[in-house]
Amino acid sequence: MGYFRELPEVDYQSFLSDSNSSQNYLRVKNLFRRNKLRDDLQNVFTIFDKYEIVEGARPDTVAEEFYGSAELDWVVLMTANITRVRDQWPLSNRDLYRYTENKYGIAGLSSVHHYETTEVKDSLNRLILPAGKDVNEDFTLNYSDNGSKVSVSGISVRRGVSNWEYETIKNNKKSSIYLLKQGYLQQFLNDMREIMTYGLSSEYV
Repeated sequence: MGYFRELPEVDYQSFLSDSNSSQNYLRVKNLFRRNKLRDDLQNVFTIFDKYEIVEGARPDTVAEEFYGSAELDWVVLMTANITRVRDQWPLSNRDLYRYTENKYGIAGLSSVHHYETTEVKDSLNRLILPAGKDVNEDFTLNYSDNGSKVSVSGISVRRGVSNWEYETIKNNKKSSIYLLKQGYLQQFLNDMREIMTYGLSSEYV
């Protein structure tokens, strides 16, 4: 990952076994120096392109395709606001199945994870209940249809979402990300390097 080359270097007191003086220092990367995209830029869609992560793609392959360099994988992650690749990057179908099987067991793949509403309209085709709302197993819908009271329960108003379907939907949502447009890349890199550079400070020893 090219990101580590962008980190500033510091002289850190050596604690190696062959160090015989407190004046011995090692030059190391400051892993605690962090940067992030400004929060107010997350909503400026004119500087981002929507990108759909395909099956089996990794941050480095996305960077190679989108920016022309696999070493810019950190730009992909930073602009997509991904800080934990393991949790926030979509799994391949094979890895998703293994993860779900390990989490719920083979028998548990088809078990109901939760219930959600199905769309319900009255006799005048007016929407009474939208689909996709989480409800409990005993959910009952009561409404008035053209002056008549209607009470509906069971599969007419809700459906069970299996563990496999739930994990698949959750994983698919991770596939849509926003990447910084190529035209802003160089300015982003310049700003990143400027921010990462240490300036004069009274705290410097």
